[in-house]
Amino acid sequence: MPVKQGDLGLLQHPTSKELLESKIPARLAYIWTDGTPRVIPIWFHWNGRELVMATPPKAPKLKALAKNPKVSLTIDDNTFPHKVLLIRGSARLQLVEGIVPEYIAAAEGYFGREQGEAWIGQLRKMIPSMVKITITPEWVGLLDFQTRFPSALSA
Repeated sequence: MPVKQGDLGLLQHPTSKELLESKIPARLAYIWTDGTPRVIPIWFHWNGRELVMATPPKAPKLKALAKNPKVSLTIDDNTFPHKVLLIRGSARLQLVEGIVPEYIAAAEGYFGREQGEAWIGQLRKMIPSMVKITITPEWVGLLDFQTRFPSALSA
C-alpha cells in the first residue's frame, strides 16, 4: 500500500530523495505581515531531517517569519511527467555569526565547488552574519504524475 499524502514517510520515497538532492531551488511560501501570501525561490540544504536555508539579517522575509512561522514549500522539476515535493512546517530562525555552514553546502551544491567557494568569499565581505532558517517537515506530499496524482485526479 502506498504511503498516503501527508505522511512524513514520503521523504524516503526515491522521487523525494531525488528532488531533495537536486539543484532545484525550493519555492518558499509564507504570510506577509499584512496577511497576504508570498512565495520566493530559495536555496536549501537537506540534512536528512530538516531543510536549512539562510539569508542576510536584513531580509524582509524574516520579519514575516518571526510573526508567523508557518510555511509551505515546493521543490518541482520542469520535465514531463513533472515531479513535485510539497512540504509544510514551521520556520525556526537563528542568528549565526559568519556564513551558515548549510548555506556553504548549498552554494557548492548549486554552483559546484569552485564557483561556490568564490561566491562564499564574496559574501563574507558583504555580511558579517546570517539568519539560519530551519524547517522541520510536519506534512509531506508527493506527485509524480505516473503513480501519484493530485487528489482531483485520484479515484
